[in-house]
Amino acid sequence: MKQDPAKTLRRGWTTGACATAATKAALMALWGGGFPEHVSITLPKGETPDFAVVNTRAGAGWAEAGIIKDAGDDPDVTHGAEVRVRVSSSARGVVFVAGEGVGIVTKPGLPVPVGEPAINPKPREMICGVVEEMAATYGKNTDITVEISIVNGAELALKTWNPRLGIKGGLSVLGTTGVVRPFSCSAWIASIHRGVDVARSSGQTHVAGCTGATSEATVQALYGLPDHAMLDMGDFAGGLLKYIRRHPVARLTIGGGIGKITKLAQGAVDLHSGRSQVDFAALAGMVGDDRLVNMNTALEAYEIAGEKMAYIIAGQALVTVREILRDADALVDIVIIDRAGNIIARAGE
Repeated sequence: MKQDPAKTLRRGWTTGACATAATKAALMALWGGGFPEHVSITLPKGETPDFAVVNTRAGAGWAEAGIIKDAGDDPDVTHGAEVRVRVSSSARGVVFVAGEGVGIVTKPGLPVPVGEPAINPKPREMICGVVEEMAATYGKNTDITVEISIVNGAELALKTWNPRLGIKGGLSVLGTTGVVRPFSCSAWIASIHRGVDVARSSGQTHVAGCTGATSEATVQALYGLPDHAMLDMGDFAGGLLKYIRRHPVARLTIGGGIGKITKLAQGAVDLHSGRSQVDFAALAGMVGDDRLVNMNTALEAYEIAGEKMAYIIAGQALVTVREILRDADALVDIVIIDRAGNIIARAGE
């Protein structure tokens, strides 16, 4: 989605921040006797957002409050979802429970152990901080069960990486700062890293990073790879390769269309059209075909130069990948596809 550079994009708040605010509102009702209309929390970097409290309920020994997630101008799948928290007494300390729409971790490699609700460490820390704050305010102890639900979370999770990462039954409660920054590259790259972690922890020795859904389907079928071996690299080749350099796997396949793999072959590690472009003069020299100097797209160049260009690009992309991986002990191959998903060139192991 192309953005107007003159427009200041509005930031939003993570599911972790929303769950923290909902916890605070529910505790105010449980211990203070009434729900607030709005509640403010302090985020890790000092921001103090205000949240409207919705859909409040209470009963004997429990209280529940909701917060509607506002992701700002980010195309977040959870934008507009209700994050709901029910608080009640626990036997000891703060206990986290996955309510409807929050997933359970079923594979190792994530920052939360197998069998636990998919509530990441920083949101847990933020919620525990609010429990301590409210307990001090009302003279209570911190023995509280925090049950987090996300309305329609199971359906929304199907649009995320969660099923592939082994998070079953719903969404994750995420956020390290509490802030959603619109079109954040760091969020996507963090997801790539978690994908590598899960694959390694499950003993997967061959993983693949692809630029899109078509190349992913082709590469997965080519090698018979399981879902958790497929890393949603997208445009962030550098984010994947630099992480694998530090956390190596035995075998890595990079797949994509001729345009993005051409940029990779020319040394680009961010393959987004707004952040890197094909150098057609360099491409003409690489392929040995002066006609390519005046092309508008790599696909147009391929239609002129044909299979020769595709194989040269695959080979040079392999060089780029190996240079980034340095001395990482990994076998690497490149697969280039056309728009129909047909393989037009391969290079490597």
